Amino acid sequence: MIPKVFREVIDLGDGREISIETGKLAKQAHGSVVVQSGKCMLLCTVVSNYKQADVDFLPLTVDYREKFAAAGRYPGGFFKREARPSDGEVLTMRLVDRVLRPLFPKDYHAETQVMIQLMSHDEDVMPDAMAGLAASAAIQLSDFPFECPISEARVARVNGEFVINPTRAQLAESDIDMMIGASADSVMMVEGEMDEISEEEMADAIKFAHEAIKVQCAAQVRLAEAFGKKETREYEPEREDADLAQKIHDMAYDKVYAIAKAGSSKKERGMAFSEIKEEIKTTFSEEELEDFGDLVSKYYSKAEKAAIRNLTLDEGLRLDGRKTDEIRPIWCEVDYLPSTHGSSVFTRGETQALATVTLGTSRDANQIDMPSYEGEERFYLHYNFPPFCTGEARPLRGTSRREVGHGNLAQRGLKGMIPEDCPYTVRVVSEVLESNGSSSMATVCAGTMALMDAGVQMTRPVSGIAMGLISDADSGKYAVLSDILGDEDHLGDMDFKVTGTDAGITACQMDIKVKGLSYEILVNALKQARDGRLHILGKLTDTIAAPAADVKPHSPKMITRRIPNEFIGALIGPGGKVIQELQKETGTTIVINEDPVTEEGVVEILGVGSEGIDAVQAKIDSLLFKPQVGSVYEVKVIKMLDFGAVVEYMDAPGNEVLLHVSELAWERTENVSDVVNMGDVFDVKYFGVDSRTRKEKVSRKAILPKPEGYVARPPRENKGGGRDNRGRDNRGRDNRRDDRKPRENKKED
Repeated sequence: MIPKVFREVIDLGDGREISIETGKLAKQAHGSVVVQSGKCMLLCTVVSNYKQADVDFLPLTVDYREKFAAAGRYPGGFFKREARPSDGEVLTMRLVDRVLRPLFPKDYHAETQVMIQLMSHDEDVMPDAMAGLAASAAIQLSDFPFECPISEARVARVNGEFVINPTRAQLAESDIDMMIGASADSVMMVEGEMDEISEEEMADAIKFAHEAIKVQCAAQVRLAEAFGKKETREYEPEREDADLAQKIHDMAYDKVYAIAKAGSSKKERGMAFSEIKEEIKTTFSEEELEDFGDLVSKYYSKAEKAAIRNLTLDEGLRLDGRKTDEIRPIWCEVDYLPSTHGSSVFTRGETQALATVTLGTSRDANQIDMPSYEGEERFYLHYNFPPFCTGEARPLRGTSRREVGHGNLAQRGLKGMIPEDCPYTVRVVSEVLESNGSSSMATVCAGTMALMDAGVQMTRPVSGIAMGLISDADSGKYAVLSDILGDEDHLGDMDFKVTGTDAGITACQMDIKVKGLSYEILVNALKQARDGRLHILGKLTDTIAAPAADVKPHSPKMITRRIPNEFIGALIGPGGKVIQELQKETGTTIVINEDPVTEEGVVEILGVGSEGIDAVQAKIDSLLFKPQVGSVYEVKVIKMLDFGAVVEYMDAPGNEVLLHVSELAWERTENVSDVVNMGDVFDVKYFGVDSRTRKEKVSRKAILPKPEGYVARPPRENKGGGRDNRGRDNRGRDNRRDDRKPRENKKED
């Protein structure tokens, strides 16, 4: 039976379109769609259990995978099968999760899976820009309790014009790369990197993307209506008790308000809040707590959140006593670790990051091998968030999605300030040692100082800040919070992180939790963030004003040389023998790459100290050395022969040439040792390739004055029809056969 297929098409302009199709594949899933643009195809399926899980959160899993078969390729490595997700796939999962999760009901706790797969790849289409659309479209075809359709779109600016879902080639020319997630009514998520743009330009880019997202949301609604929108499933909601909620609010609100207003530390504040909660619990019997103890905790949390929010809105005060635009105390230090190539410590309040920098060759680049993209990163950043930084003991289960996401944000914030002519591969590692609000932005600050300490010539230093927003729709009040605490992160209506220089924004990440946030508030929040960034930037530059003029004495120095491609083989040697011995002798690392544009070999020489690097350069110089006809060169005798001396050019060790005995002096020379000896250094004149011997010719006597009365010997006359009197023909071959047997005639009669 031929399946009935339902399809909607979205026009992107410039002849590009996105289609959403359902009814053909994966029909046992609760919702499935195929989203296609060009030859790029994503299959998204969604399933949610009908039974609520025994947890107090939504167990939502968003999984995005790119199949190598989609690009006609084999997976790399020993096992020819897709394994753990790459960082790129993890970042796409996070982008989709952050927009979907808030739209499920808070009391919906059923196990839910959203699985997105790249099934066919197109070089001109970036699939991650369509993942959010695919996820939302599949959910619209299901019976999940979900508030409204959403979508995500990438926006770039090429030659001053905004472009939706650009190609990778367009993105390379763009000064903006932002992913926007939104519903038809509200922007919900923003993440991306920029080339030092202004706050107003960023807001304009968000507006442009939101208009395109509205069209994509409308297409999902039409598809669901055509397919036959299912009735939303019924599920067992959380128990509610309005009287109990009011009772706990009355018991907790004033006490929490007073403690919050006192401006205590995280530890003191946490202990005080716990005491209030435990005190409230003592007013109930054991039977009551067993019956509705979970509600007591839930309603206490609501009362605590309301008290802290109102303190900020009504009095402009925060949990630690700061004003809304006040930055916590900062102290910094560079060159903290003696053996690293660069290091720094950045501490802001109760958040601390220790950053290190390691310098290497192109061989140390981070290789990216995905079906949708193959390449390498010469600058990359890794972020580690161990449990002790928040005073907890948790199992260590490898790098988390959060660590990948936070590290990527810091990397995007910094990478634009690494100059293109930086010869090194640069790795930054951030170890978060304390965390109470925005360790990713502390990573940016620590990373900047560590890079400058390492001698990386950054274009401009970068700082970062995490901001929050508390608003009240009824009263119209709102407060933008600079440098938020961990507690303020989850109780606000928007948390956003912004990195930048004194010239503009370089990266951002926003999660907007309030509907219909005005662009006026957004721009005001971004401008307040700029003031905070510049304040923090001043603290960084007070610690280290500019990049170190050179790398540290124990750090590797990098020299890059370009040589013609035909000399690469000589430098490598048979089986790599020459380059391996050279590295061993000089204590350097030598990497050779071919530049397909200039058709040259790019030689990277990495070594501690200049002696080894100089030795490698001398070897390269000797390979490239080409003496000029008529020029005079200093040489050294390295071998004595009966008919001359082998000499080596002093400017190009390893380049040898024969100095014939007849070119040693004007006088007749019987023995070479009568004129020169091993190790002698003198000048010779270069005459190029001798047409008779077809070998390079040099002469010592040519630069010596002729002896007084010197008469040149006349050239020998040829006799015998082209043969000289020694029986050689004009080509120097000996044709005398006096002592040879006559050639036998083997021809049969």
